[in-house]
Amino acid sequence: MPRVTVACSPAPRKVFEQEVEVADGATVHDAVVASGLAQALPGLDWQAMAPGIWGRAVEWTRCVSDLDRIELCRPLTVDPKVARRERFRQQGARGTGLFANRRKGGKAGY
Repeated sequence: MPRVTVACSPAPRKVFEQEVEVADGATVHDAVVASGLAQALPGLDWQAMAPGIWGRAVEWTRCVSDLDRIELCRPLTVDPKVARRERFRQQGARGTGLFANRRKGGKAGY
């Protein structure tokens, strides 16, 4: 019987992680159901989250293997490009780039 880990972060700084044994041929969906995520976090719409195994996106119908780590990802609240532009606007040109950490007369933090 494959042993998998189901991990989910429903909110910042909050993590659900459960290791479960599933039957041979079980899918990602089956493993999440077996983990008890729905009972532990009843207000969470976990089916709307994007599933992945070890950081790679997969379908809910993919069969799991022994020692897989199933991760459920929340949708992005802000487009990463927009967030970067906003940070740049707030910091200005001097606080960004390759040599942003360079102190006067010192070396970059590498």
